[in-house]
Amino acid sequence: MSAVLYLAILLGGIGCMLLLDWRFRLFFWRDAAAAALVTLAGTAFLLLWDAAGIAAGIFLHGASAIATGVMLGPEMPLEEPVFLVFLVLCTMVLYTGAARLLSRRARRRPKAGSGS
Repeated sequence: MSAVLYLAILLGGIGCMLLLDWRFRLFFWRDAAAAALVTLAGTAFLLLWDAAGIAAGIFLHGASAIATGVMLGPEMPLEEPVFLVFLVLCTMVLYTGAARLLSRRARRRPKAGSGS
């Protein structure tokens, strides 16, 4: 079990983000096609960023007892793209949630010069 612990935690985190998204209809449950495109584009960009870092010798894979050990390429563990999907999903859920809260707050504020 410990050899897949990190992957399991990442998948659990993705599941939690999707539940939060579902509850408040923030990202995938607001517009699934746009959310899929943003998630794909964001993950692809971050994978290219990782590839550049690996090519430059900046990003190195360290051995870990909780990782699967499955490598998708040099210095690219299986868990990395899963983590990047989680990162994009988490960012978008936080962004859309914050935007919704700020929008509601702005609507509740009395307008300047309204006499209230």
